[in-house]
Amino acid sequence: MRIVDARVIVTCPGRNFVTLKLVTEDGVTGVGDATLNGRELAVASYLSEHVVPLLIGRDAARIEDTWQYLYKGAYWRRGPVTMSAIAAVDTALWDIKGKVAGLPVYQLLGGRSREGVTVYGHASADTVDGVLARAADFVRQGYRAVRVQTGVPGLSDVYGVHAGPGVYEPAGAAVPTEAVWSTERYLDHVPAVFARVREEFGPHLKLLHDVHHRLTPIEAARLGKSLEPYALTWMEDPAPAELQEGFRLIRRHTTTPIAVGEVFNSIWDCQRLVSEQLVDYVRATVVHAGGITHLRRIFDFAALYHVRSGSHGATDLSPVCLAAALHLDISIPNFGLQEYMPHAEVTDEVFPHTYRFAEGYLHPSEEPGLGVDIDEELAARYPYKPAALPVNRLEDGTLHSW
Repeated sequence: MRIVDARVIVTCPGRNFVTLKLVTEDGVTGVGDATLNGRELAVASYLSEHVVPLLIGRDAARIEDTWQYLYKGAYWRRGPVTMSAIAAVDTALWDIKGKVAGLPVYQLLGGRSREGVTVYGHASADTVDGVLARAADFVRQGYRAVRVQTGVPGLSDVYGVHAGPGVYEPAGAAVPTEAVWSTERYLDHVPAVFARVREEFGPHLKLLHDVHHRLTPIEAARLGKSLEPYALTWMEDPAPAELQEGFRLIRRHTTTPIAVGEVFNSIWDCQRLVSEQLVDYVRATVVHAGGITHLRRIFDFAALYHVRSGSHGATDLSPVCLAAALHLDISIPNFGLQEYMPHAEVTDEVFPHTYRFAEGYLHPSEEPGLGVDIDEELAARYPYKPAALPVNRLEDGTLHSW
């Protein structure tokens, strides 16, 4: 079952996506997500120039061997561009294998470990009252978990705050916009927000919060301690994870659970964090962490240390990635939560799929393979548009983590 064609498709139905479509000599197709938000063309070029020529003629059934070939064979290992490209190939090969077997991919991964995938929604607004209203809407839809983000008094633009109707997307102009950040204002504001939310919704709704890498370890420890009365399910990305040792300091000072890893590319990025039990959830994704093959490796490793999954699932990941994530989520024993931001209607039209949401759960497709495809003719109507993520500066002008 040789690969005879490999197409890299760049499209912008609401936002930019990069998709790899493989075709075998028997006419079986598979798709994989290769989107890297704000750096999409780097991955598209890596695939087109360096990977696609290596795929033609290869046996599509040899998933593990192909993964190792692309990882070890390049010599220059890891990194978001390389691993996103490998992920696209790997995911597409799993899609093909499922179709050939006549089974949804999760059945090839060992079958169901649960009936549905618990997802969380994003309740965000400039004001606390606005957040309460949006959280109430998610509860009415059946969500069991909600991420809470609010504006901060004195700051005009804060990550994660949904400014208006439609799908939240921070990437905008070709040149990054700049915002001003104040850690002091933020730390003073957030505990009062969660006091209101917990008072409104009681003890059983799972509450989450994304710090977005903005604090030092000691600042993150202070935040986690201040949030302990409100029993968060997790505090996400409290500090940049390049210094994994820093999470030991956070752990010493707070029992608020920690989630980290949406920017991780490999098992080595979280090796110490997991093995020393410095985090509670790993948020790595199919597309950025080397595909289904490598993300399963990460989650199996995490399971040894009572660490659960919490995969990133924002709209910068295409429905192809979300479909693949659901097959992993439903099958692994240490699943925690899955982020879910519904895509724009036009995105769903370009990427027809059969996964579904019902009463707080996402359910993977029961079709052979991943249960998702790309309409290439429709995708061609939406050309790439340059869109960069913002940057942050402190009040004195110092560049800060966004």
